[in-house]
Amino acid sequence: MDKKNDFSLYRKSLKRSRGPLLGRIRRIFEAGTTLGEEQLEEIEEALILADIGSRYTESIIGNIRSSMTSTTEWTEENLKAFLVENIAEAVKSKVKLTRDLDTATPQVILIVGVNGTGKTTSIGKLAYRFNSMERKVIVVAADTYRAAADSQLEIWAERAQVGFFGGTQGRDPAAVVHDALNAARSDSADIVIIDTAGRLHTKEPLMKELEKISKVASRIVEGAPHEVFLVLDATTGQNALAQAKTFTETVGITGIILTKMDGTAKGGILVPIAGELGLPVKFLGMGEGIGDLIPFDPVSYAEALLS
Repeated sequence: MDKKNDFSLYRKSLKRSRGPLLGRIRRIFEAGTTLGEEQLEEIEEALILADIGSRYTESIIGNIRSSMTSTTEWTEENLKAFLVENIAEAVKSKVKLTRDLDTATPQVILIVGVNGTGKTTSIGKLAYRFNSMERKVIVVAADTYRAAADSQLEIWAERAQVGFFGGTQGRDPAAVVHDALNAARSDSADIVIIDTAGRLHTKEPLMKELEKISKVASRIVEGAPHEVFLVLDATTGQNALAQAKTFTETVGITGIILTKMDGTAKGGILVPIAGELGLPVKFLGMGEGIGDLIPFDPVSYAEALLS
């Protein structure tokens, strides 16, 4: 997918988050007033409602306040440009390129998250993206608790035209990963994406299970898992931030996949997730299509939020 199409997805998906922000800014300047404390309060409220978070909202408002002493005449357009720059900067330093996929064979990606965030769907879309890059991909059904979890993942594997390794319901997930990685090595796979059972971030035994899976993976493939992606549902707002904190402490997250961006008015939650936790957002789920998982770009995100 090219950058032009990616940006179109950004604009379409952030429509519900963009509307209230732009509405507040437009009303300020339609009234013919200049920026003052009353107007800053309106902007602050709009940023908080978008779930950008108090820390970064205060920082942005402080930057605007400092700039108000200059001779710059504030207009709707240069205020939006100022906000784009500040929001992009808040997450830019936290964005890291996905690791070189040739550093290990196979490259092992562990997918974790709570129930209902869109893990299985994201795995299918991620597999499709890597397959489009001419990588040999295998997806592994290590969710052995939920009925039909393996069949759902197998359907996505077929759609993405990648390999599939299923696990028997009730079997130890770590044992499934052990066998899957040995099979992947024999099959000369480039990338293995492992699905895990959805689990509440507050359930310690299940979180310990993720540690076990990671240890088993490292015995089969050096350095595995090479990436641990946490799937978060953007529509849950600040609860997604709480989930990210707990998973990071327990598992060692290397990146975030933020789903359902097209269904939320709280698209600003990406800012505190990336900024406060220092977690790079790797991919955004922008729709139901198999090609609607796109790499995160901080400038495109900020521009689509305010353009």
